[in-house]
Amino acid sequence: MSGSDVRAQLAGLGVVPGELHRNLPPAELTARALARGEGILAANGALVVKTGARTGRSPADRFIVDDDAAADVAWSDANQRCAPELFDRLLAKAAAYLRGRDLFVFDGFVGADREHRLPVRVLADAAWHALFAHTLFQRPEPVDLANFAPGFTVVNCGSLHADPDVDGTRSAVFVGISFSRRLVLILGTMYGGEIKKALFTAMNYLLPERGVLPLHCSANVGRAGDVALYFGLSGTGKTTLSADPRRRLVGDDEHGWADYGVFNFEGGCYAKVIRLSASAEPQIFQAIRFGSVLENVVVDPLSGAIDWDDDTITENTRATYPVTHIPDAIVEGEAGQPRDVFFLTCDAMGVMPPISRLTPEMACYHFLSGFTSKVAGTEAGVKEPRPTFSTCFGAPFMPRDPVVYATMLRERLAARGARCWLVNTGWSGGPYGVGRRMKIAFTRTLLQAALDGSLDGVEYVRHPVFGVLVPASCRGISSAKLDQRGTWPDPAAYDRSADELAAGFCANFEQYESRVPAAVAAAGPTAAAVVA
Repeated sequence: MSGSDVRAQLAGLGVVPGELHRNLPPAELTARALARGEGILAANGALVVKTGARTGRSPADRFIVDDDAAADVAWSDANQRCAPELFDRLLAKAAAYLRGRDLFVFDGFVGADREHRLPVRVLADAAWHALFAHTLFQRPEPVDLANFAPGFTVVNCGSLHADPDVDGTRSAVFVGISFSRRLVLILGTMYGGEIKKALFTAMNYLLPERGVLPLHCSANVGRAGDVALYFGLSGTGKTTLSADPRRRLVGDDEHGWADYGVFNFEGGCYAKVIRLSASAEPQIFQAIRFGSVLENVVVDPLSGAIDWDDDTITENTRATYPVTHIPDAIVEGEAGQPRDVFFLTCDAMGVMPPISRLTPEMACYHFLSGFTSKVAGTEAGVKEPRPTFSTCFGAPFMPRDPVVYATMLRERLAARGARCWLVNTGWSGGPYGVGRRMKIAFTRTLLQAALDGSLDGVEYVRHPVFGVLVPASCRGISSAKLDQRGTWPDPAAYDRSADELAAGFCANFEQYESRVPAAVAAAGPTAAAVVA
């Protein structure tokens, strides 16, 4: 599709722009962003931008248009209905705002697999949003652009605020997804993650119909070709733990599991970088350079020096960088069948074991439960870790019934015989505010033992509350650290907290209990462990 064809599509949306800048290279996008005052350069060459009042996603302001194309949406607090008329009014408002403005266009793909990839177009009036898209999504070859036809389009007007009194919105922010129009509309927030997660939501809706399981996970491959998946919400360590120098990175956040294996949705990474250090996370540290975008990171305006520890703007500081910035990454974005599947949970209550083995039934139970803690800054209003259940480890992005995804996962685990693990990357020795967050090096040691088979031959003990299988020993780790109860100064306090969390599991799972096999429903905490 040529520039005139882009204009034709925009005209169909009611948008009559000024100049169109389509698929500019990163250097030019960076230069234009600097010239327009959108950001500054850090000493490492990355473009540093601020996203204003919204420094994380705004899930309460995200909606799906309720029409015939959304017939299979499981409506919920995460998947809120939007009347088509409201979406159309706001699109008209965006069109009026964009009239005569220069627009930056990224045409590319979500999905490395050519059979299942989604052609996407991102339209924005901020140059750095186009750089964000170029960095994060699958970049096209020149031949791909000749007759490009977007399967989904994002219209990003982040600097245009909605007016609740006039527009009928909940707040100044509106993120709307229309499956009938194959369109995403973003108003009132400059946070780049809204672009990323809106298109992830689209893939999560479209792919199951093609027999592909969409996954909120990272993936890497060992030197022997063994594939591992890492599930987890923001703040669980998914990006950090998958960036392992001993293994080749496939992708850090979004994948599809097809018949032949897994493929990355993206062509880049979107890492949380608060307190980033070269010693703890060397691959990520070195990957952030020219061509990258830093969101809400504090930088000295004169020297460009980055203060990675400064959370003055937000705890949710972010970086995007192409996967090619990671040494020896699998840039093709495709790998074989997974051998290990890790569920990462950031347990702010400090009661779940550091690592445990899951049977297929336990895996389904915990996949549907998706227990973790929302960490500070990843969503508006979250100031400190807060326990939550996010089904499929990504409830805000799963528009279908969660049982659909869980059933597909169960079938794949059974067919491939993959080992499944539950890993707590949260607190030990007490809850948040009392205990300490587990160190990355500690968790890496546990993961390596699981990956190389060292945990296959050890004794396992069934946890008395959660029922998971806890290894009695692990190479390189004190056995005492594998028992969370023993790390607490007050074991009775641990028991109370564990029972409280178990009650939360059971209450949350009631919504799925009648729709899953009995063996899955029985694979969680036992009733005797639950506080009345």
